[in-house]
Amino acid sequence: MTSLPIPFMTIGLLIASNVFMTFAWYGHLKFKETTLVTVIFISWGIAFFEYCLMVPANRIGHGYFSAAELKTIQELVTLSVFAVFSVVYLKEPLAWNHLLGFGCIALGAFFIFHKWA
Repeated sequence: MTSLPIPFMTIGLLIASNVFMTFAWYGHLKFKETTLVTVIFISWGIAFFEYCLMVPANRIGHGYFSAAELKTIQELVTLSVFAVFSVVYLKEPLAWNHLLGFGCIALGAFFIFHKWA
């Protein structure tokens, strides 16, 4: 293995995997002239690489993080990657209500990670 800290490796792999998955799920929206069957197979191909990163991220991170914490990190990463993807790639602005909703989800993460006495 590498000498990188477990949280760094875990979160880095989760970010990379979510970039692949975001393209697999939403990248085809700019190519509406492409048949649905074609984009499904292309998306499956892209998703393979997402799994090649997500599975090691969870394997490496579990034990340092609980399963609930890993899922929470993954959801926060997914929202962050999607927000950038939506604005940069799809050219769709994020409105205040989107940001407020994302903030509520981030508030949920606070409760997952807070150590209650």
